[in-house]
Amino acid sequence: MAMLQVRDMDDRLYDRLKFVAKLDNRSISQQVVTILQDYFTSVHSKTKNATEEFLRLAGTWEDSRPTEEIIDDIYSSRVNSTRFEALDGIFD
Repeated sequence: MAMLQVRDMDDRLYDRLKFVAKLDNRSISQQVVTILQDYFTSVHSKTKNATEEFLRLAGTWEDSRPTEEIIDDIYSSRVNSTRFEALDGIFD
């Protein structure tokens, strides 16, 4: 049977591993094997790429108007605000 040795493990991680192994009535070695088995037998969904994933979640812009008309509409809907004008040098 193969052996695995892990070096330079963070003490907090080791303590957590030891704690979980004790809760599950396993040795630390048994707990590591169980964690690895669970990890490798579970189905992992891989993201293709961040941009594709974002576009899939966000949808797409559908508008039959020409670009110039859309831009004009955006500019005309903007409103000037005095929200951040200073009063006595402090924002209200």
